[in-house]
This record gives sequence, C-alpha cells and structure tokens, in this order.
Amino acid sequence: MALHKLKRLLAAKLDQLAEIGASKREERVITDRQPPRDGFGPRYFLRGYGDRAFLRMNANAYLGLNHHPRVIEAEEKAARRFGTGPGSVRFISGTFEPHIELEARLASFHGREAGMLFSAAYATVMGVLPQLITNETLVVSDALNHNSIINAIRLAQPAAKAIYEHMDIARLSAILEQYTGQVKRVIVVTDGVFSMRGDHAALDKISATCKGYQERFDEGVATVVDDSHGVGAFGARGRGTEEKTAAHADILIATLGKALGVNGGYVVADKTVIEYLRETSPFYIYSNPITPSEAAGALKALDILDSSEGVSLLNKVRDLAVRLRDGLRERGYKTIAGEHPIVPLLIRDTARTRELARRLFDGNILATGLSYPVVPRGDEEIRFQVSAEHTEKDIDYLIGSL
Repeated sequence: MALHKLKRLLAAKLDQLAEIGASKREERVITDRQPPRDGFGPRYFLRGYGDRAFLRMNANAYLGLNHHPRVIEAEEKAARRFGTGPGSVRFISGTFEPHIELEARLASFHGREAGMLFSAAYATVMGVLPQLITNETLVVSDALNHNSIINAIRLAQPAAKAIYEHMDIARLSAILEQYTGQVKRVIVVTDGVFSMRGDHAALDKISATCKGYQERFDEGVATVVDDSHGVGAFGARGRGTEEKTAAHADILIATLGKALGVNGGYVVADKTVIEYLRETSPFYIYSNPITPSEAAGALKALDILDSSEGVSLLNKVRDLAVRLRDGLRERGYKTIAGEHPIVPLLIRDTARTRELARRLFDGNILATGLSYPVVPRGDEEIRFQVSAEHTEKDIDYLIGSL
C-alpha cells in the first residue's frame, strides 16, 4: 500500500500521455517471419492478428543483415564458444576476444586510431558527451538532434548550451562568435542522418566553420557526430555522413543495431580520447558489454558491408528508396529529397497522420506515424524505412495502398 498515492499520480500521467497520442504502451509483438516469396520480401506476423502477414516498413535493419545466414552463423558459433553473456563488466572479466577484434575493425573501417563498444548507441551518447563537457564548456546542438543527445547535454550540465536552427550553418557561426572569450572549450554535436527526416548534416560545412574558430578557444572546438542512421545505410561504401560529405568529425558515434543488424553502440576517435573514455565513462565501466556472440555477429556484418556484396546491398536499398520517393511525388505526396532509406511522407496534420497510419495497418503495412507532440506541429509525417530485404513489388504495393 506504500505506493497508493504515487500510483494515482502515475495513472493520471499515463492517461495524459494516451490523451495526447504520445503513449507507447501498445507494443505490437512479432511472433513469426515469413521468408520472401513470389517476388515480395518477407512478411511478419503479430500476436492477436491471426494469419495476417504484414509488410514491415518501420525497421532500422536497412541492409537486412539481421537475417543474413553468415551473420547468424557467426553469432551462433561464438555463443557456443563463449556462452550467451559476458558475465561481467569489461574491466573485471567481461572482455572477450571478439570485443577487441570488433573495436579494432570499427576503428579501421572509419579511419580512426581506436574504437570502443557500449551496450547501445543511446548509452554511447550518454557515456561519451558528459565526459567531454566541463563547467567551462559551451555545447552547440542542432535543433533536431536525437533525444539521446538532448539528455546527455542535460546530464553534463555545461557552462552554456546553444541550439542552432536545423542545419543553419550561419547561426552556428554566430553562436561561436558570440561565445568567443566566454568559455574555454566548445563541443558541437549533431546527428549525421536525422532519424525523423532522412536528411543529413552538412558535416563539411560544420567542420570548416569549427576549424575557423579553433584558435579562439583555449581548449579548442571539437565536433561530435552520432551517425547511427548513416553508417551502413548511406554513402557509396556505407561509411555514412562522413563519406557523403567528404569530412570527418573529431569523434564519431554509431550503432551496431541498425544497418549492421546486431546490437550495441560504439565510438571511434583518436587513441587518447578512447583511452580517456575507458577510464571515465560510467556507461562503459559499470555496464556489461554486448555479448561476445553479438560482437562476432557484428564483425561478420562489417565484413559483408565492406565487400562487393555490401556495395550491392547499398545500391539496392538506395534504388528502392528512390523508387518510393519518386512514386510518392508522382502521386502528389510531399516528401524530403535525398538518397537515405528513411523516406518521410509529410502530412503536417496530427489527426490525418494517425488516421493514415491506422489505414496502412488495416492494409497489412507496418509504418510509423509521427505526430505532435512527438514532432512539432506542422512536421507530422508517416516515416517509411526501406530495407534491402524489400523488393520493387513491395514498394509498388505500398504506393498502391496509399
């Protein structure tokens, strides 16, 4: 009975979330997967919906590597060798050979000196940013940055924080000008690919702007990019926003749980930065790592990505995303230009967005409706996410359903 007062408050909050359409309690449970057939990609079955087979257009598995036979085989083999879990945090006895091999491979893949694994990309952002921010640091953030970045900045409690309008480089420059002489260090942080829209940061312009102010701050200006939706889904070889813009961030964060199809997050940077984070980041020190088998699966996924097969998968998902964007425009729908497999259908009205998401579900299509207050008023959309597992027939079926 000790919780009876608190329970009333919590129940009221739950009712409020449901009333404004922000509740996420009604999770759809996937019970089985039907392999591709008859020119269509895989279909999924949900608990409570019988034999209805759903086209999944709301998953981050952009290359379909989570079902790749060689990735599954590598993970199974490592699980039999090392067990199902690490059994400890890294500095005690939870570091296994696949962890070390994967960190080195990720660093090489991104052209960095060192890499470091975390339990998830969210944990990576939360574990990296606060360790770089002091009470004499200004943090500058894009207005559409992911929730993990927002919460990491709150946790860090910097001397000052500033937000520039989405991809407004002139405003970024003005902020750096404004704070010259007021702080010792500046951290400029941005998503690489923005998860709600599928557009990408102008990393080349951001880096050039920051370089111009480098000598004005005693401890410099450092760029941090979370490219979780970019790596493995963007760029000719899957190097993400850095490859697309021909520019490098000082510190790059990404995930193993989207295009690479496994689980976990990571950061790559100079060796000194990574060694410092190993000694100071609580999300690394006090949390178990991903399992050795997940690391082995991610290694195999990275090998596939960094091969001719990976290039073929990237080309396929890019072509399918273009087909979907073109199909939407030809039928009078509004979307955002680009090549990324996140393809937003702009509705700009909360009630219509929810209704369209419901109608798509009625047509056996799983798609994410993003409405206010999840996104600002006027930015309501249906977010489609294309995968290399999809086919042209799947895309045409979706467009026909709309």
